[in-house]
Amino acid sequence: MSKASYIPPKVWKNNAPSGGEFANINRPTAGPTHDKTLPVGKHPLQLYSLATPNGVKVTILLEELLALGHTGAEYDAWLIRINDGDQFSSGFVEINPNSKIPALLDHSAKPPIRVFESGSILLYLAEKFGAFLPTDVAGRTETLNWLFWQMGAAPYLGGGFGHFYAYAPEKLEYPINRFTMETKRQLDVLDRRLAESPYLAGDHYTIADIAVWPWYGQLVRDKVYSAAEFLSAHEYTHVQRWAEEIAKRPAVLRGQRVNRTWGDEESQVPERHEADDLNR
Repeated sequence: MSKASYIPPKVWKNNAPSGGEFANINRPTAGPTHDKTLPVGKHPLQLYSLATPNGVKVTILLEELLALGHTGAEYDAWLIRINDGDQFSSGFVEINPNSKIPALLDHSAKPPIRVFESGSILLYLAEKFGAFLPTDVAGRTETLNWLFWQMGAAPYLGGGFGHFYAYAPEKLEYPINRFTMETKRQLDVLDRRLAESPYLAGDHYTIADIAVWPWYGQLVRDKVYSAAEFLSAHEYTHVQRWAEEIAKRPAVLRGQRVNRTWGDEESQVPERHEADDLNR
């Protein structure tokens, strides 16, 4: 345990940089930092995003909808470079006042409907196209249980464990231990559920799986934070089974490439405006 102690001041002030990766995008105020109009493509659905776990949720769902034949799910995916502060432009803040990706504008409505927060976007699209969300009360409720579980749980994984384990400027024992314990508890929650059924909401693949997989499925596959060994991810055999099955879905493979600007060149499709962009 670190022997250093910190005594909080009576009133906190932002006098020192937060440090670590992504420190340049952290600030204690909201609102735009610069004026910039967002581009608009030819499709009704305009997505502004980056291929982080939250961004990937939406592109996976859109590709799954297209695979089912929902042509109205064709979309333009515009790249938002968060390290450059694109999410603080006036155009982006107008869609999402929280300045987080992803954000969606549906131009099929007049005026266009803005949708922000990844879970809200998944629910909006599932309802709009009548897919990946059961219509019976029990199935719909179980799906939403796990969708909202993810929205509440993932900040402990990303902003907690991920930050202190992978991105913080120094390794601190207390926060790493604290958030590792919580991350493993969450993996155990998922493992126990997936021992009972093939998917989170039951027998069918839903937006609950699409929401949870980019975070927890990729975590146990060692694609997030390079922490699978540290977390003993092999212990969660049911999560592993579920994660590998979903990883093989063609729409999942396509969705992960959209708005991606790192990794192997063939895995990167920084912007997508038509299906052929994924074949080049």
